[in-house]
Order: sequence, then structure tokens, then C-alpha cells
Amino acid sequence: MSAEGLRPKGNRLFLRKSISQIQKEAAKSELKRTLGPINLMSLGIGAIIGAGIFVLTGQVASAHAGPAIMFSFVLAGIACALAGLCYAELASTMPVSGSAYTYAYGTMGEVFAWIMGWLLVLEYGVAASTVAVGWSGYVVSILTDFGISDTLFPTIQYAGGEGPQWATPLVQYVTGEGGSSFPMTGTFNLVAAIGIAAVCSLLVLGVSESANINNAIVVIKIIVLLTFILVGVQYINPANWDPFIPATPEGGTWDQFGVGGIFRGASIIFFAYVGFEAVSTAAAEAKNPSKDVPVGILGALVVCTLIYMAVAAVMTGVVPYLELASPAPIAVAIDRMGLEWADLPITTPDGSPLNAISFLIKIGAITGLSSVMLVLCYGQTRVFYTMARDGLLPKAFAVIHPKFRTPWIGTILLGIVIAIAASFLPISILGDLVSLGTASAFAIVCLSVIMLRIRHPEMERPFKVPGGIFTAVLGIMACAALAGLNFIPMVQHALNDNPLPLTILGIYAVVGAVVYIAYGYWNSKLAKGIDITEETTMTSPAAALGEGVDNQKD
Repeated sequence: MSAEGLRPKGNRLFLRKSISQIQKEAAKSELKRTLGPINLMSLGIGAIIGAGIFVLTGQVASAHAGPAIMFSFVLAGIACALAGLCYAELASTMPVSGSAYTYAYGTMGEVFAWIMGWLLVLEYGVAASTVAVGWSGYVVSILTDFGISDTLFPTIQYAGGEGPQWATPLVQYVTGEGGSSFPMTGTFNLVAAIGIAAVCSLLVLGVSESANINNAIVVIKIIVLLTFILVGVQYINPANWDPFIPATPEGGTWDQFGVGGIFRGASIIFFAYVGFEAVSTAAAEAKNPSKDVPVGILGALVVCTLIYMAVAAVMTGVVPYLELASPAPIAVAIDRMGLEWADLPITTPDGSPLNAISFLIKIGAITGLSSVMLVLCYGQTRVFYTMARDGLLPKAFAVIHPKFRTPWIGTILLGIVIAIAASFLPISILGDLVSLGTASAFAIVCLSVIMLRIRHPEMERPFKVPGGIFTAVLGIMACAALAGLNFIPMVQHALNDNPLPLTILGIYAVVGAVVYIAYGYWNSKLAKGIDITEETTMTSPAAALGEGVDNQKD
């Protein structure tokens, strides 16, 4: 029978993989299983502690939540915990690379799997670009302390602002009394591109090597943040926490402080948790995924939420929240403490002594953001690897290096695209896009648990979500609410002064639909009845689905 004759009719877009087929793919994965529970937890912490704590915290406190940003972290952490429990259950039953993409393929069908995969591109790829822009800022800052920056990155002027040459994106977002504008700077962010190139090169060499370096980076940035907490708690002024929940100013919008500001802050801070599900993406490279992946996901979430809340408490206690509108809020807090006892006998170009604690914080930010870029790029390459194995993307993304056993061509190609985005786009217009994509993906994961519980109640689940379907429904509601809180401001800005984020989102959705219609729909191996673990044509599409019960149970 021809491959054309094997294509299912009718519910083609909703064709699902059977769980037995997914488990078979996991058993025959070409990727090395080298990661234990500590590596997985470290991977999660490496993804979570980054731009959210080093960059966004001050902006959210000063513009939306005030000292109540601690509540914003709690709300975002709860939404992530609900989704994390669902991730853990699915990862324990389907320990494959591809994460939420694979879960959607096995529970809701191919078109939902494609949507999920495309959302994960928005989450991982755009987030990696965004983090790289923040990383370049800290690199230039620390070079400035030693008088090197002016030589390598002289200041350039552009409409509405200024920035260092070769460390400023090509497009800037500038606001003023006349509205917003997007001036061209005449340069690009070469430093951010170099950062992406470095982490992608490391990923080509091998995941175990990358994990070892990530472990060292995680230790460094936890030490840095704990140092900030222990030193800063002595300089807290309780008056800075009054009022703890600032009132919305007269004429202000719903998301400027008050309860609305706390929820809006949670939707933005959600960016800080981007990538924690990279732990589930690593299931195909875990030694004992059914036990280790849940430990890695939930352990990373708990550790990071506690650290976030403590850092936010110290930061807003040391500096009045309105003064934290800085891309480096932790550095602002350190400077406000006036730690003269930590001054080093080294004079900076402006004549002031180099402060050891401030220097340590910047080193922690650079290493912290480096590990976030590493994990986000890792997650992106593994999702594309799995989609390419399924025939929904070109084969190049699934080519495994004969020595390193990594998807090296896909890693290089994605690295180039992410580096270009980091070079050209500013950090300010991408945060909402990333958070929206992440919250939407998390909601679909929670829905996948419900679908799997209904269709296969008999399935063995090494890890079960406490509360079952009820918990999953709460996860959907929480993540959908956070997604909405990001989407609504996009629409408001599009109607008033800034149509770019909504325009990018629309173009992105259209491109995804075109890629699937032009390539994925016609090359899907599942639809052709091809077993990707053996690359042989099966007798029927039902055989490609195991026993075919998934498509008959509806």
C-alpha cells in the first residue's frame, strides 16, 4: 500500500500518538542518558534565576506592585507550581525530549502539538534573545568599572537616547510626551550575539559537559544572591515597606499599583520562571526520568521562589520602590547600602574605589544570565529535534553528531537565528510576548493531564498530580489569567501608542501556520504510518499509533 493510502481521513489534524509509541521513542532515543536529579534541579534553577531577578524585579516594583511584588512572586510561583505538577506527571509517563510538544501530540493531536511547539519557540527562542540583551548590559557595566568600555564600546547617540556601540540593539523602543517610537541606532548588539554563540557552541559539545558547567554557574549565582540577602537585611528600613500595597494614583491605569498592580506584576514576573520546564525537556537524557524529573521540576520551583521573595524583600526594604526603575536593581540596592568596608584598593575611572560586593553582584548577574541562555537554547534545540524526528520540521534539526551525540546542525541554525534576534531587538518589547507564550503553553500542559486521565485512567503513573483533574483545572485557570494579563496590555498599546508587540505576535502566528501547512502537514511521519524509531513504513496509521485505541476512544 502506498504512503498516500496510509494517510488517515477525517480527523487528520487531530491524529494522536499512542502513549505506547511515545514510550517506545523514549526507549530508543539516540540521546545520552547522563543527568541525575541534582543535575536536573540545577538545570531548572539555572533557567529560572536570571533576568527575572537581576533585571525585571525593579521595573515591576517601581511601576506596578511596589513592596507587594513579593505577592506577585507568590502568585506567579503558584501558577508555575500547578503547571509544574502537571509537567511532572506527564514527564514520568512520557520521558522524551520535546516536553509539552510531545505531551500535546499524545493527548490532543497533531495540530495542537504544532501549536504547542510553536509556542515553545516563542518561549525559548525569544526569551534567550531577551536574556542575551540583558547579559550584554551587565558585561558592558563591569568593563566600565575597569575603564575598558569606553574604548571597546564608545557611546553613540540615537533619536531619544544613547547607548554603547556594539552593545545596543539595532531597534530601540523610546517613549516620550509625543508617544512611542522605534528609532534605528545604526549599530547592533554584537556582545549579545557572542553570548548566544558561546552557549550554543557548548551545547554542540555535549549535554553532560554543559550540565557540569551549568552546575558551577548555579552555585556561583546562589552564593551571590544569598550574600545580597545576608548583607542587605542589615540595611532594611521598614519605612520603605509603608504602604506595602501602594494605592493606584489618581488618573492611573488599573495595573499601576493596588491589587491590579500585584496581578499585573505577577504576569510580568512570570517571565522569571521561563524555562523551568526545560527539566521535562531533558527527560530523554535523564538517568531515571520517572523519579528524577519530578524532583528536578518541583525542587527548582521551591528553591527559586523562596530566593526571589527574599531578594525582593531586601531590595524594596533598602531602596524606596519608586527608585528601582533600573535595568540593574540589585546593583542600585548595593550602592544605596554604602558598603565602604567592602571597598577595594582599586580606583575606577570616575575616581571612586571598586566595591567588592557590587563587583560580586555583577559577576553573579553575568554568570546567572549565562546559565539561563544555556538552558533556554538547550530547550529550544531539543523541541526542534523532536519535531523534526516527527517530520513536522526539516530533517536537519534532527541530525545527531556521531561523536558528541547532540543535534548539532539544529543547534547551530537556531543559534544563528537567536543571535540575530538578540542583535536587532530591544529587551523592552519582548517580555510580554515571552510570558504570553509561556502561560499559554503551561495551560495546554494542564489540559493534557486532564485528557490523559480521561482517556487512559488505567495507565501507570510513577508520579501523580495531587488532586488530579481538579489541580489541573486550577492550573489552566491560573495560567490563562496570567496570559490574559499580558495580552490585554498589548491590545491597549496597539490601540494607543505601541502596535509593535501585537503586530509581532500576529506575524509570528501567521508564519507558524504557513510553515505547518507548507511542510509539516505533508511530511508528518505519523500521518504516513512511519515508525520514527525504525524509519520503516507500517501496515497502517493505526499501527503507528500502537493499537490505535487513542483515535477510537472519542
